Amino acid sequence: RRMADDDQQWKVPPNVQELAAAGPEEPPSRYVVRDHDRPALAGAGGDVTDPIPVVDLGRLSCGDADEAAKLQSALQTWGLFLAVGHGIEPGLLGEMMAVTRDFFNLPLEEKQRYTNLVGDKREYRIEGYGGDMVLSETQVLDWCDRFYLIVDPESRRLHDLWPTRPPSFRDVLHRYSARCRELAGAAGLPEEGRLADMLDEKAVTYVRLNCYPPCPRPDRVLGFRPHSDGGVLTVLLAETAGLQVLRDGEWHDVPVVPGALVVNLGDVVEVVSNGVLRSPVHRVVASAERGRVSVAAFYTVDPEREVEPAPELVSEERPRRYEKTKKSGDYVRELLESLARGERAIDKVKLV
Repeated sequence: RRMADDDQQWKVPPNVQELAAAGPEEPPSRYVVRDHDRPALAGAGGDVTDPIPVVDLGRLSCGDADEAAKLQSALQTWGLFLAVGHGIEPGLLGEMMAVTRDFFNLPLEEKQRYTNLVGDKREYRIEGYGGDMVLSETQVLDWCDRFYLIVDPESRRLHDLWPTRPPSFRDVLHRYSARCRELAGAAGLPEEGRLADMLDEKAVTYVRLNCYPPCPRPDRVLGFRPHSDGGVLTVLLAETAGLQVLRDGEWHDVPVVPGALVVNLGDVVEVVSNGVLRSPVHRVVASAERGRVSVAAFYTVDPEREVEPAPELVSEERPRRYEKTKKSGDYVRELLESLARGERAIDKVKLV
């Protein structure tokens, strides 16, 4: 069907899996990042004296002081950690990865039944299958296809967007997201994070399935541009390397530990903690040899809630560093628009 405005065709990003399958020698120009943003292919950040910590949530829940100290240090220096002892069965992690791969391997027409571009004008919405929010013809696109769904509260699920193929998709995602929510609630954030107060019954959880196909020139593209997450925290399941985190101006590879989940903080925690805890900037690099799929669960606060530093964390020694954010639902939308412009939404509420 012809678009309502042919001159708006640039708003519809190509399907990256289809591009990759065509076997180009070079990625299309819309995906080529600026020279100073190009990833180094030799891996990143080999020489750190304190690697990204692996935290055992089982020990943490039993009051292990060493584990608690390790977590506090991780969240202040890296803003993320690798979670083991989380209690999610390896079989369920494997099922979640399998249905994610199976979904992305469906024919394109099947996947486009769940498109994130709606109506005659193909307006972008967060939920659904597709690519980036595109705001300009010159915007550099990510080498990635993705599929967003709201999983909590269940009353907000758009069941028409939950795939019927593969047949086990709905059941596996339902079970995985329930177990992930337990993990998020038990992640043991330090008191500054105010986690229990934020993840109430009105809090919204998004799941994003990501597909990063192989790229003939991984040095010229990014699977996902540098960004921080806008919510409270994110739980990531991935079996393949590619995630990198920015620390002190340098990119560092996040290692893949079998059975571990990557847990990182979002902007909400950085604001509420008045900057004591960090919302890390991270990105995904592409690979020439292999594709990568991942599953990210984003825990956000009540969409009607505004966020600001906790009063007891503001003092003469540590002045207020952030003003009040927009309502959370609006902030998530602004986050995606900022991402399209290569900016960070949190910078707009920073005071110093």
